[in-house]
Parts: sequence; C-alpha cells; structure tokens
Amino acid sequence: MSERRNIENLHLSEQGANLISEREGCILTAYLDSRGTLTIGIGHTSAAGPPKVAQGMTITQNKAMQIFRDDNARFRHQCLPLVRSPLHQHEFDALASFVFNLGATQFRGSTALKRLNQGDYAGCAEAMLFWNKPPEVMSRRRGEHDQFLNLQHVARA
Repeated sequence: MSERRNIENLHLSEQGANLISEREGCILTAYLDSRGTLTIGIGHTSAAGPPKVAQGMTITQNKAMQIFRDDNARFRHQCLPLVRSPLHQHEFDALASFVFNLGATQFRGSTALKRLNQGDYAGCAEAMLFWNKPPEVMSRRRGEHDQFLNLQHVARA
C-alpha cells in the first residue's frame, strides 16, 4: 500500500466519486430528502452552495455532474484546514463521502475529525458510525467505515 499523503496532495478518485454517486443516487427533479431538505442531482442541497435548490427545479444529467464536481471541490477546500493527519487515497475518498453527506460544519465538530487528527484512524472510522440518523443512513455509514478501513469498497454495507 502506498504511503499516506497530506490532504493538500489528494483529490477524490474516480472510484470515490462513483461510490458517492451510487450512495446518493442522481435525481434530476428537486425532491425532499429523508430529513425534509430540498435536494437535486447527486445529493446537492442549497447548503452545499450554488445553485439554490427550488421546489419544481429540474436539471440535466450534465448539470448534475457539474454541480457534483463543484460540491466536491468545495468540500475538499473546506476540509483542507481541518484535516491534519495524512491519508491513504481510500481514507480520503471515504472521508469525502462522509463530509459530502454530513456537511463541513457538522464535520468540523465531529469525533471522527478529532480522532483522525489524533492519528487514531480506526477510531475515526468507528466515529463515522455515530452519525446514525436517520436510520436509513446506516448502510451508507457502514460502507464509508469499511472503505475508510480498506475492508471493502461498496456503496452500502
């Protein structure tokens, strides 16, 4: 296995992007997610940044992919000052999925980040599982947990 690298030197891999896309799904018409948040494309919400999601909004597949790329770039940029421990690519990809779903604000105060920055990689993966609401998110969390630990790379476990 390659050495861990600083987050500045890592970008979401194609496999990581595919897993996030599979975890989120792609819906081209605005809908309310399980928490009642307007969502479109590959898990995009207004909280992630532009474009603002509006009731009845529709987008194309190409637009959904562009928004997804922009969202991932924003999340990476937001995480740069937070993550101080080096990561393997699979750890970065799992963390990207976790933060994509949680949001950088929630991640900033998370036990997962605290443990990661203490060099406790197993503890970080375990703490990802603490984010267990709504209950239907748990298969995703197990997938991110397993991906972080390099046990398996599946969308949901």
